[in-house]
Amino acid sequence: MSGNSTYEPKNGLSRWLDARLPIMRLAHDTMSTFPTPRNLNVWYTFGGILTFCLGVQIVTGIVLAMHYTPTAAAAFDSVENIRREVNYGWLLNFIHSNGASMFFLAVYLHMFRGLYYGSSKAPREVLWILGVIIYVVMVATAFLGYVLPWGQMSFWAATVITNLFTSLDQIIPHLGGAHDPGLGTTITQWLWGGFAVGDPTLNRFFSLHYLLPFVIAGLVVLHIWALHVPGNNNPLGIDVKGPQDTVPFHPYYTVKDGFYLCLFVILFAFLVFFAPDFVGNPDNYTTANPLVTPPHIVPEWYLLPFYAMLRSIPQKLVGVLVLFGAIATLLFVPWLDTSRVRSMRFRPMMKQFFWIFVADCILLGYLGSQEPQAVWHLGGVDMPLLWPARIGTLYYFAFFWVIMPVIGLIETPRPRPDSIAASVLGNAQAAE
Repeated sequence: MSGNSTYEPKNGLSRWLDARLPIMRLAHDTMSTFPTPRNLNVWYTFGGILTFCLGVQIVTGIVLAMHYTPTAAAAFDSVENIRREVNYGWLLNFIHSNGASMFFLAVYLHMFRGLYYGSSKAPREVLWILGVIIYVVMVATAFLGYVLPWGQMSFWAATVITNLFTSLDQIIPHLGGAHDPGLGTTITQWLWGGFAVGDPTLNRFFSLHYLLPFVIAGLVVLHIWALHVPGNNNPLGIDVKGPQDTVPFHPYYTVKDGFYLCLFVILFAFLVFFAPDFVGNPDNYTTANPLVTPPHIVPEWYLLPFYAMLRSIPQKLVGVLVLFGAIATLLFVPWLDTSRVRSMRFRPMMKQFFWIFVADCILLGYLGSQEPQAVWHLGGVDMPLLWPARIGTLYYFAFFWVIMPVIGLIETPRPRPDSIAASVLGNAQAAE
């Protein structure tokens, strides 16, 4: 897809460097002249936006780590000290905390776009799988970071989520002798660094939270590498048939991505300066107290759909398996989608099920934010919210494991254009 290199060193220094470390040639070929489908729309700008978000999180996180104290006695006060005493500490703190939300907002839009346009299908299976792995590491990093402020919600979220692993004791009740702890208890105690959430837990979570963004950065490099081998997918879901179907990445898409990045930054800045606690929880402004349980323990908004799935299952082990199964399912999408057509633009049946799936994910997020005993009042009948959550969970799995493979076999797609150029320019101009 990328073709031969067109890079030409302009002076002696660049020729000397190119002969020994062709980093400028690599940047030129992968970011400047890389042939990109000429019909990419706004939904393809989130790759650059996500790279920007990762950079912001790493830079602000490094500075915040310089002033953070990872002990149960001092963690909460050190966060308050950052906000009040460190020069621009309040700004760094709000950028970092809201940056996580903006990061997940962009990644969810990126994933939905990939599903809609069939970006997981051959030959881009490895690209999709690497993206799912990045998402999993992001979830782990976000959870670890949520614990660090050591407020009430941080402490109890750590307690509840890590306790989920104890359900694995039902699978392997003893690792050694009859009196040894089971697999789940062993994992939980290792995460805690003891027998309860405390100082060792906070130290471990802080270390991992600092490390994992650099792991994500390495995975992003692999993700971009995997993208440049087959090249970009496009909204039509058809293969590039020649130079007429592509344009150089620069200046066409650097300008386009830059424009939408500016719009994204404006939204980001509005959240930071005018509503910094919009997605936060008031309980986290109270220092952690192991003796007082908050009335309603919830994770951050970007994990609420999975939290709703977990709570909808009455049996703890099954709930945990459903939770992890919901994420693991994403790894199999390249093979579950059996249609020979990539883009849902030409799949009228699958398109409808896709938008129902999007609505289902939003509904699960709402249900995850509600109290477990909450009810809906429908026509004089009180319906517990657990039932809509169970139906939503069922549809989530049915979409991937039943609807996607079956519809792909029975659906008759609409005709597709002969080429990208024919779609963009018209057949006559494309022929010229």
